[in-house]
Amino acid sequence: MNQHVELLSPVGDLERLGAAISFGADAVYLAGQEFGMRTAPSNFTNEELAKAVQYAHEKKVCVYLTCNTVPHNNELARLPEFLQFAQDAGVDALIIADLGVMAMAKKYAPKVEIHMSTQAGIANYVSACELYDMGASRVVLARELNLGEIAEIRAKTPQELELEAFVHGAMCVSFSGRCLLSSYLTGRDANRGDCAQPCRWEYALMESKRPGQYMPISEDKHGTYILNSRDMCMIEHIPEILKTGITSLKIEGRAKSAYYVSVTTNAYRSAIDEYYANPEQKVSPWIVEELNKISHREYSTGFYLGTEPGQVYGNGGYVREYDVIAVCENYENGVATLSQRNRFFRGDTADVLEAGNRPFLLPLDELYDRDWNPIDSAPHAMMTVLVKTDRPLVKGAILRKVRA
Repeated sequence: MNQHVELLSPVGDLERLGAAISFGADAVYLAGQEFGMRTAPSNFTNEELAKAVQYAHEKKVCVYLTCNTVPHNNELARLPEFLQFAQDAGVDALIIADLGVMAMAKKYAPKVEIHMSTQAGIANYVSACELYDMGASRVVLARELNLGEIAEIRAKTPQELELEAFVHGAMCVSFSGRCLLSSYLTGRDANRGDCAQPCRWEYALMESKRPGQYMPISEDKHGTYILNSRDMCMIEHIPEILKTGITSLKIEGRAKSAYYVSVTTNAYRSAIDEYYANPEQKVSPWIVEELNKISHREYSTGFYLGTEPGQVYGNGGYVREYDVIAVCENYENGVATLSQRNRFFRGDTADVLEAGNRPFLLPLDELYDRDWNPIDSAPHAMMTVLVKTDRPLVKGAILRKVRA
């Protein structure tokens, strides 16, 4: 069993990089301006990438750069420069899905390790071994595997080959993300990072001789979201997945917010640390509850326990039970300086998240503006709010409250 499993967090920009590192990631994965499977986040310019790698390495955190699209002929000429810059910037590994890109990485960035992406659909030990022989140091396993299959892959592959698996985040109804639905319906190629997520849309049936007469696939009058997968959440099954011999636990979500990165990283960091401290202890309820405080679809355990992840048929939206109301900028002499994120009121109770700590409740009984005028609410975006409190808050602490 791996005694030093890696926690790998998603990063879409510099703010999210700081969140991942602050809340306990051992490694992060991110993208440049091209060749990554997520175009929604801002991603990193070359200058930002170099700074990100330097900062992460100062914090003893590894950086993996996604190069996991399936490029077409007209994109290949831009790859050598991209790969050479990645090596010069000092990234620790390239995440690759395409064998041609793998060959080019070995030529133009020979000092950088190769991690084969989940897009490669690695579902058996023969594929894993072949990719290892071709130069991969790690494979990101297909999400369609169960725990027993992962354990068998571990047992039948070289111990030097690292195995990575997703433990949290959005699931794709297509095999390992290889989907053409977006291309067919919108012209946006999911395999080149531009998925429109049509699997999340509302669908109904229509019979050809009855145009305009829509027939829901379910009894819901709004139709059905038959392709809309639940989100994965393995927080209560850390012992089982670690016993497979996995090397790295990966959180999905490079297009998600810094708050999402903070909460998920903190939860899985805490669960992993709890397990190593006491392997017989079940994960603390507060850790499980933390993952209900982010925007998410209904959770499942994916295919890990031998069952299909299931779909959310009733709607295509998210469960949102909490709002971030402020971030702590400073604490001194019994006063917390907050930067507002959503409206809150005097008399509210904030749920406070700090890196490495169990969340705690903080009454907001005395609120003041920056000039020490008493206020009843904080209605303005990014306004400075002063709160008197005997409970110290660390800089970067996130204040939340339950939605009304």
